[in-house]
Amino acid sequence: MRDLHQALAALTIAGFLLRAYWMLRSSPLLQHRLTRIAPHVIDTLFLATGIALIVQLNLAVLQNHWLVAKFAGLIVYIVLGAIALRYGRNRPIRLAAFVGALVAFAYVVNTALSKSPVPL
Repeated sequence: MRDLHQALAALTIAGFLLRAYWMLRSSPLLQHRLTRIAPHVIDTLFLATGIALIVQLNLAVLQNHWLVAKFAGLIVYIVLGAIALRYGRNRPIRLAAFVGALVAFAYVVNTALSKSPVPL
């Protein structure tokens, strides 16, 4: 399960980077049906495997501060990613949100690996 979760994390960020590249290039590929559906499927599976790992490992979410921090970072990544790819009003806002989303994702990965909510 952990390997699948990590693979989905890699797919999530790879897809985000590709869609950001297409957004910056104003590519029509952003409007393709697969481009609009696949990220939601991947992200849903990513979240589901994370929840399955919590259950499988019998982790108490509120007692593991790193896990709460990881979920908070994931929410920040999702919000900033949405601003970067869809809701940002202009290019500077989208670029700032893109960088912020990358930082948030890096925080999530660091938190998952270190099991600490404090960045190293």
